[in-house]
This record gives sequence, structure tokens and C-alpha cells, in this order.
Amino acid sequence: MEVQHVLIRDEKDTDYRVISDVTQSAFETMEFSDHTEHFITDALRSAKALTLSLVAEVDGLVVGHIAFSPVTMSDGTEDWYGLGPVSVHPDFQRRGIGKALMQEGLSRLRTLKAKGCCLVGHPEYYRQFGFDNVEGLVHESVPQEVFFALSFDGNMPQGNVKFHEGFKANGQQDVAAADG
Repeated sequence: MEVQHVLIRDEKDTDYRVISDVTQSAFETMEFSDHTEHFITDALRSAKALTLSLVAEVDGLVVGHIAFSPVTMSDGTEDWYGLGPVSVHPDFQRRGIGKALMQEGLSRLRTLKAKGCCLVGHPEYYRQFGFDNVEGLVHESVPQEVFFALSFDGNMPQGNVKFHEGFKANGQQDVAAADG
């Protein structure tokens, strides 16, 4: 059952904690997750690398989040972005909120004159938005079947994609900084 009246908006400073909580909850039971997604969002935000950070609100409650950040292409192609993480609180999953976040986020990327977007994710979910596995475009150490790209201008880069360093966040950096 889809939720009525979902508001998709830019994140605010007051959303940071709840975004982290929603993201942590969303990935808590997912087998493929290493449960660092909330650290990734925080690291991208701290590095000022979030090009877009949108939340989904239902009745004033933040129940979902999506993030986009610049990626580097080994062939020099510019204006491509990485999607992720995208999360919806478990109590609101399978109600169209993730789809609404995806559609609004991709629409806003196009408005920003982005040339494309790539992600690591579940093969059965992201194809519905036009993402596909692309021969010749890879993200090192990630199986090709879970790496997807979507070109907005019809041109597909080739080579290696490098996501922002924030994607390596695992929470240990904060522990090390606190201990140091």
C-alpha cells in the first residue's frame, strides 16, 4: 500500500540525527550490508560532498533519505554522480517512498545538468529507474552485476568509477579521532 502525502525535501541541519537513525534501521537486517551506510552519509556531509541530500516526510516524520555525491571517472568524464545510500525506515518500506526519493533525486540531478549517475545496489530494484550494468564501466572490487549506471545525455563513460572517500567510512574514524 502506497503512503499518501509523501513530502520530498532537502535535508535540514535538524534532520542529521534522524537521517542516521533511519538509515541504520533500514539496513539493519539486510544480509548484504556491512552496516556502515549511516557512517557514509555522515562522512559525505562532513566532507561537504553531498550534492543532493533529500528526505522523505510522512505526516511531519522523516522516514526516508537519499544522497548523491560526485564520482570520478578514469576516462575524465565529468558531472557524474554516485547514488547512495538510499534508505527507508522499515515501518515504511514497500509503500512507494523509495521510488519517490529515487524519482525526485534523479529529476533534481538532471536539473543540475548532471550527465549521469551510478550506484552499487540490488539488481532487481534499480533497473526500474533505467539503471543497467554497463560493459566497460566498473567500480573496483564490486561485482559487475551489482554496479549500475544511468546516462542522462546518451554518452556512457568507460573505465573505473571512484566514489568519494566518504564511502569508506565505517565508524572507526570517529573512534580513532576520539582516542587520539
